[in-house]
Amino acid sequence: MDVCVIGGSRYFGRRVVEELRDSGAAVTVLNRGSTPAPYGVTHLRADRDDEASLRAALADRRFDAVVDQVCYTPVQAAVAARVFAGRTPRYVLTSTVEVYAHLGRPDGPPLAEPELDLSAEPVDLQLPWEDVQFVADHYAEGKRQAEALLTRQAAFDLATVRTAHVLGGADFTGRLAHYVDRIGRGLPVAVHAAPQRASFVHEAEIARFLAWAAKADFTGPVNAASQGPMDARELCAEVGRATGAEPRLTTGGGEAPSPFSFDRCYAMDTGRAARLGYRFSAVTDWLPQAVKEAGA
Repeated sequence: MDVCVIGGSRYFGRRVVEELRDSGAAVTVLNRGSTPAPYGVTHLRADRDDEASLRAALADRRFDAVVDQVCYTPVQAAVAARVFAGRTPRYVLTSTVEVYAHLGRPDGPPLAEPELDLSAEPVDLQLPWEDVQFVADHYAEGKRQAEALLTRQAAFDLATVRTAHVLGGADFTGRLAHYVDRIGRGLPVAVHAAPQRASFVHEAEIARFLAWAAKADFTGPVNAASQGPMDARELCAEVGRATGAEPRLTTGGGEAPSPFSFDRCYAMDTGRAARLGYRFSAVTDWLPQAVKEAGA
């Protein structure tokens, strides 16, 4: 199998490349080249925002599947739809739980894929998607619009993996480390008065799932999360158990809530993944180790 991974230079994107390579796939990594590719992998250098550069780097290459780790806007999605038409029969877009953010549900059952109607999702290519800060400030919207555009326009089979909040390994976000540090030092952790549950997944497991998805034949969106969503209070309790420290929680007082304290549901229903044949682990299977890594 011949797979192209767009991005793949850090965190679980690099893990995806290694999972595919180790499974026997021929892997091509396409990115701007700031980080060397793993051993045994073909490395193409191009700016995915530059369509001409992308076409030149790819030349006449064809792939059995493409895994896109770094598509954040509908403009990037439109370029991918044009460039990879005729180059691959399958495209796996790494998306995010954040695409559900605008639903604003404060409670209730976990979020299922059909709750986001991509046929009704507006796509606006005229927004300032070239502005890095605009993209950062509109992350959820950019991902939703990218999903919607590819769903409507792609000439290849599309699978979108809506990834839960990723923890563990070389996590560069510092979000779990925030909890480990404050709880370990006996400092208060700010949470909402009624924090809502969120889903999480370990970086090694989401890499395995994406590699599995590249070789599968399903299409459409699928939620990817470990079993056992938890709210910020429950997360603090787990961190406390792993570190041997008693969490101190605080609400109000004008302090911004901690990174995984939410006022809306981010718990995900993974029933579709199970029906497709993939069973995720439980959060409690790997969270203690992730806590140790975050505190190292």
